[in-house]
Amino acid sequence: MTTQAPLVPASDLAARNRARFPNESAEYRQARNALLAEEIELRRHIERVAAQRRQLPPGGEVPRTYVFEGENGSVTLADLFGDKDTLIVYSYMFGPKREKPCPMCTSLMAAFEGKVPDIEQRIALAMVARSPIERLLEAKKARDWTQLKVYSDSEGSFTRDYVSAEDADVPGYTVFTRRDGTIRHFWSGEMNGEMADPGQDPRGAPDPDPLWHLLDTTPEGRGTDWYPKLDYRRA
Repeated sequence: MTTQAPLVPASDLAARNRARFPNESAEYRQARNALLAEEIELRRHIERVAAQRRQLPPGGEVPRTYVFEGENGSVTLADLFGDKDTLIVYSYMFGPKREKPCPMCTSLMAAFEGKVPDIEQRIALAMVARSPIERLLEAKKARDWTQLKVYSDSEGSFTRDYVSAEDADVPGYTVFTRRDGTIRHFWSGEMNGEMADPGQDPRGAPDPDPLWHLLDTTPEGRGTDWYPKLDYRRA
């Protein structure tokens, strides 16, 4: 049995940092190295959480045959796996009563769009919403997306079982596994508004949209009064 070598304290690793930038003050460098130690701790915590997630006991077996409408007709949840053993289903907010797709969901899906070939080297990926497939394909075309696969849960049983029992127009991120022919639920994002910290928008962790990670590296941060839009053209 292999044992992991003890980790060097983050502050000691940060002390090895040789990065320096023009005209920076000693005060800046001291604060930046202290922040670097926290960033190292964050990296380690992300790794610990990911390892804990991978070690979850087997989830519940999928209870029924879910049927979706895709671009080329009806498919089942099993079909969405293709030749992969793991499937991510992102349920986005575009219900039949919504005029346009959710801008926040669209921002995340736009980030996924360019990475589909990389993602599909390891796992299967599907985008699901409650609107009829014609609306989903129209919205996909409007964004010039060619790689994301969209599916309609028009009947709604998948959404009610794995996203919202009330069939609310909310997002969901669900991971399924297929082992020896059996499909099981592996993990879902479960953070909601009741779990938000004071002054924060409800969100999970880690946030899957790189937009927010980029903004977190800036002095302005995410802000409290700005959100992605569907269209930035001026009227």
